[in-house]
Amino acid sequence: QYEEKEDHVIGNLSKVMMVYYNLFFFFCVPKAELQIAEAIALVNTLQNWTVLDKIIIPTKNPDKKFVFGKGNFQVLTEKIKKLPRVTAVFLNVERISSLTKKELEDAWGVKVFDRYTIVLHIFRCNARTKEAKLQIALAEIPLLRSNLKNEVSQLDQQRGGSRYIMGSGETFMETQNRILKEKELKIRNALEKLRRKRSLLRNQRRKREFPIISVMGYTNCGKTTLIKALTGEAGLQPRDQLFATLDITAHAGYLPSHMAVIYVDTIGFLTDLPHNLVESFSATLEEVAYSDLIVHVRDITHPETILQKATVLSVLKNLNIPSHLLDSMVEVHNKVDLIERYKPTEENAVAISALHGHGLEELKEEIEKKILTVTGKKILTVNIHLEGAQLSWLYKEATVQEVEVMPEDGTARVKVIISNSAFGKYKNLFPNSTIFMP
Repeated sequence: QYEEKEDHVIGNLSKVMMVYYNLFFFFCVPKAELQIAEAIALVNTLQNWTVLDKIIIPTKNPDKKFVFGKGNFQVLTEKIKKLPRVTAVFLNVERISSLTKKELEDAWGVKVFDRYTIVLHIFRCNARTKEAKLQIALAEIPLLRSNLKNEVSQLDQQRGGSRYIMGSGETFMETQNRILKEKELKIRNALEKLRRKRSLLRNQRRKREFPIISVMGYTNCGKTTLIKALTGEAGLQPRDQLFATLDITAHAGYLPSHMAVIYVDTIGFLTDLPHNLVESFSATLEEVAYSDLIVHVRDITHPETILQKATVLSVLKNLNIPSHLLDSMVEVHNKVDLIERYKPTEENAVAISALHGHGLEELKEEIEKKILTVTGKKILTVNIHLEGAQLSWLYKEATVQEVEVMPEDGTARVKVIISNSAFGKYKNLFPNSTIFMP
């Protein structure tokens, strides 16, 4: 009986998010024009959701019962009543309380969404893997608890107070809260299993000594397009929408020296991304902490590109990313094809157009320089005897870049990229080999 009730609560949530999507109405706060543009972009990400009208009105503390002043509230109410096609209102604040939501819905006669519920639904629509779906289910728990309070409040009004479930000693509210706690525990346990599996895969990559490069940035900055340009992976299909990528995906590529690396595509960031969503996706984002290098991609054409950079850096610091990763980060200014004669003002930033391939060689060289520094890999030339096992060993344990054969004495000069550990093994196995350092 209780499991059926849990499914009923979750089913109601999904139904609300899928049904009330026809026409929306917006209102925002300071830096309003840019915020409203981002809010509209969020709604346009969702299929069949349409913005009917928008208005800019200052808000009070969204945690309070009434978000607006009395006069502004009256203006909004009258405006909504004059728009019969409106089926829902999007209030562009991070989160509103369940009490506020109920008051506004009662006053306006339509569903009311905040930034949390809209972003959560976008996540739900874009989730593809089991892990992403679990993370979204975890992020839904606070919303389910809030909906539960509203439902219990309505039941109390109808029945004159809460009732105990027959013979259980628990009220309806206590029963539902227990079910939600059990559900949350199951989700966290499942995510922990996936985290351990990912840790095992990470260790296997470490053993093969593939450098890991995490590509990060504000949502829709062009991360996936850049990875496709760097790797040539035809299967990657970038989409011009917010939060197109929710899952960590790994893609093999090569640097100018032919060194094999792995580029990791990550979830995009958003200003005022609700805390519960960040926490739910921390299991995915923790992969970044184990990278060898972070590439931070910026949409340099966006009017709030500096604020977007600050948002990304703030989230990275809150995730306790190691300081050496933040210090060595490569900053990429993307979409420069849309700005005539663009030159970066920040020192060491690399200007590119991922879509058209401009600046990619310079970027690869910068990435390679940083990777060689942070991983301790060396580029060197060794003189080997072709009859021995040296060449096959180098092909197996290092990255062979170039082989120059000298047939007159049966030797060859081999240019390689080699890690410190492999270099130590090489010197022990072949102590008589001649080594040329650059």
